[in-house]
Amino acid sequence: MLREVPIDELNREKHGIRIKALKDKGYNTIGDIAHLTWGQLAYFNGISEDSAYTIRRIVDNMIDGTRDGVKLKLSADSKTPEADALVAAITRYQRGISVANRSKRILSEVSQGINNSIIELNAGTNGFSWFFSSSAKKLRMTAAYQYLSGMLQGQYGIDTQALGLEYQRLRQITPKDGWDAFVSNPVSFFNIIEDINPGVLGTDDIVYGLPEDLAQEIQDEQLFPDGLLCTLRRYQEWGVKYILHQEKVLLGDEMGLGKTVQAIAAMVSLKNTGATHFMVVCPASVLSNWCREISKMSRLNPIKIHGSGRADALRGWLKHGGVAVTTYETTGYIKLPDDYRFSLLVVDEAHYIKNPEAKRTLNTARISSYAERLLFMTGTALENKVDEMISLVGLLQPQIAASLKGIAYMSHAPQFRSAVAPVYYRRKREEVLTELPELIESKEWCTLNPEEEEMYERTLYEHNFMAVRRVSWNIEDIRNSSKAKRMMELVEEAESDGRKVIVFSFFLDTIRAVTTLLGRKCLNPINGAVSPQRRQEIIDEFENAPAGTVLAAQIQSGGTGLNIQSASVVIICEPQFKPSIENQAISRAYRMGQTRNVLVYRLLADDTIDEEITELLENKQAIFDAFADKSDAAEKSFEIDERTFGNIIEEEIERINALKGGNTEQEGESYV
Repeated sequence: MLREVPIDELNREKHGIRIKALKDKGYNTIGDIAHLTWGQLAYFNGISEDSAYTIRRIVDNMIDGTRDGVKLKLSADSKTPEADALVAAITRYQRGISVANRSKRILSEVSQGINNSIIELNAGTNGFSWFFSSSAKKLRMTAAYQYLSGMLQGQYGIDTQALGLEYQRLRQITPKDGWDAFVSNPVSFFNIIEDINPGVLGTDDIVYGLPEDLAQEIQDEQLFPDGLLCTLRRYQEWGVKYILHQEKVLLGDEMGLGKTVQAIAAMVSLKNTGATHFMVVCPASVLSNWCREISKMSRLNPIKIHGSGRADALRGWLKHGGVAVTTYETTGYIKLPDDYRFSLLVVDEAHYIKNPEAKRTLNTARISSYAERLLFMTGTALENKVDEMISLVGLLQPQIAASLKGIAYMSHAPQFRSAVAPVYYRRKREEVLTELPELIESKEWCTLNPEEEEMYERTLYEHNFMAVRRVSWNIEDIRNSSKAKRMMELVEEAESDGRKVIVFSFFLDTIRAVTTLLGRKCLNPINGAVSPQRRQEIIDEFENAPAGTVLAAQIQSGGTGLNIQSASVVIICEPQFKPSIENQAISRAYRMGQTRNVLVYRLLADDTIDEEITELLENKQAIFDAFADKSDAAEKSFEIDERTFGNIIEEEIERINALKGGNTEQEGESYV
């Protein structure tokens, strides 16, 4: 950037610097002289020492100002020569650390023996001293030589030779190696960049808005991540330390920042210090999602406490420990011994208990009295709902809630933020994710209720392929659909986050159900019967609509030929047979001109064909990425055809028949 600034800018404030003397030496931009010391500048004819100091001061100020404005964005979709060099360098650095650490470990094991042997041998480094040495000393020198020779021929020699070869291979790392490593674990790259050059990713505020004294305490908090199966971003690690240090808190990070993984990491750290029992209370729509995320991200043991097997599952949890995962509705059935205590209660979508008089609030509060630590989580912004915030804080820290009531009118003032900081912590995406690629995808697993299960099984036995694919969306009252409930929660969260939403489905009936359910929040849907001109009119209306507005579209119609950058949340109602259609649909919002990270949510039903289709497509994707070219033939082989789907149906019928034929395993026990 400084090479774009002409050298004449040095005299903007009329310092009287002889610019011609610099130009005569071939320095025409600020970038050309950025690396020169004042001594080098003063060496030029026509530049005095005083002018050299002035030039150096001006250039340093320009460098600082430019650096503040430069933020790194590293993405596999933007492989510039500079980015190539960076990812290769970071990969060398990462692997070099491993080589260095192993070298240190080997050296620490043998260094004393090697040093002692060298000291013994020093006396015999020439023939004269050897000749006059005593027999005993000669024996010691001979033993020392044999010791060192044996080391080189033994395991030490093998290990050091291998490390030497690894060190040589570090020099051979290519940009392709770097990009492969980046794609497999981008978080580690961003963490290294933040360590080496704080602020270059746009995350200069390392305390993320906390008061200085509280931030210092949290900085010193210890995190024990052994058993966590993912890498935390720096802001996530900071959030976990906040949770552990403050003990009873409300985490209000924006959607997409990883509140779930922070909660899981907190449980992992507590387990490593002796804790055994944890509980998660969440809406029924995300019950299965929690169980899957816990298993995927940690070695913790999730136990679903819900449905007919809840009593047995609860007894199993009390006896063996793990993470009990239950719903707000089930909290009324959970009875714990009076003297019982467990380590951490996590309450997801905590705005569900904003009403102090509601049953679920009272039940959750009762269970929280047994927990040593409390973590409430919500992605809904509470700054404009200060009474709701104070109500939730009251369940966590009553004294802080009482102090907030007197200053509720100044909820946006620094004084209020400082007062609430010990219990309420919220980070915005632009503060902590400035460098990430703009697409964040997640699977939202939903648990079917009895009505949905009955409809699902009926359509299976009827071999009604299209109805089977519409699992959860084809029940009589759409308000009872688990997928629809999760969709509504995501729309509400998007609205509070200032976002608009596109909902895609393959099925016209599902689009109608979505439109009916959302009512005035939803614009006219786009389907195959809507003319291109009318589609654009709907898009224009959507562009001008407020946050929280939803556009529903058939994925075949709305997934091509339209630019919908004003939407940054994409919800896909069911897995598609042809992933390219899905990718095209996502690209309607995730394209040039999009100013926000795009969040993609796939609604999936637990224990249904959604699992089989998703797994099959993921396996095909992996094979396709590894071996196939991008031809039409390769793309076609990547689809699920009718025959394959028929086989999936038959396998699913066999699975359900087996369950009904005498499998007595309780619902919760399968998670133990």
